[in-house]
Amino acid sequence: MQNIFQRPWTVAFLAIFNTLLWGSAFPFIKLSYEKLDIQSNEYGQQLLFAGERFLLAGVLLLIISQTVLKRSIRLTPKKFRAYAHLGSFLTFLQYLFFYIGLSISTGVQGSIIAGSTSFFQMALAHIRYDDDKLNRLKGLALTFGFSGIVIANWPATGTEVGFGLGEVLLILAMVSGAFGNLIAKDYSKEYDVAPMTAWAMVIGSIGLLIIGYLLDPSWISMPYTGQTIAFLFYLAMLSAIGFTLWNTLMKHNPVSRISLYIFLVPLFGVMLSGILLGETIPWNAIVGLIFVIVGIYLSTYFQGKRVKKRSVSH
Repeated sequence: MQNIFQRPWTVAFLAIFNTLLWGSAFPFIKLSYEKLDIQSNEYGQQLLFAGERFLLAGVLLLIISQTVLKRSIRLTPKKFRAYAHLGSFLTFLQYLFFYIGLSISTGVQGSIIAGSTSFFQMALAHIRYDDDKLNRLKGLALTFGFSGIVIANWPATGTEVGFGLGEVLLILAMVSGAFGNLIAKDYSKEYDVAPMTAWAMVIGSIGLLIIGYLLDPSWISMPYTGQTIAFLFYLAMLSAIGFTLWNTLMKHNPVSRISLYIFLVPLFGVMLSGILLGETIPWNAIVGLIFVIVGIYLSTYFQGKRVKKRSVSH
């Protein structure tokens, strides 16, 4: 019998809500950088900010796990090894590569590559799981989704396009994130999702803080104000909620069913930046969003029909 995290349209609602949360991180990170005077090429400071964000997110989630969810947060050697394995991919490597790669790549290519996690997740799931193979429908839905990202970030006339270290690092970030999601899915069979996610963020954030400090020792203490503390707290909360909800959806569903929703994250980021920061929302971003929605609809609709057929046959 299906639980609430497996019903097609419930999954769609929760996944869209989750990607909307993650998309809202874009304008709040931009606002935080502006208020803290962190420049685009100062990735030591960016990593320190990211490390503090995920450390706070992990601590908040540990408190919620213990007091609200009544889950044990006690670490054992076995749990520490598992959580460190997850945190190294899902938090540390993903965001280390992402922040440095984004700072030395073009914005256009960075956005397109950042939307490629779905490709890597579905490809890895095809190799890793016998019941989650790629097929024509998944390929069609994936094509619509990735086309939406490309359309939304199509370079303007005269924009220089190249491929270098920045783009390589961004691809490594997306591969790390994809590996992390699959590791989380596997470990969620044995460990509670919330404490697992919390400790993974805490452990991964320590690595980010160390690298950030080594790159820029002068910024060991951020010049926070009441406003930037509020921004940091919001970013930490959306990370705590977002990763816990995402890992729960990954636990109860095939990877390919959830992965397509990741295409919405950069598009929601563009839309919300336009609303919150007063930036212009380009027409191609709206067209790209339509393509992504079509891809998700194809996947969700046919998944729903398959579920109905199975329930009737039983």
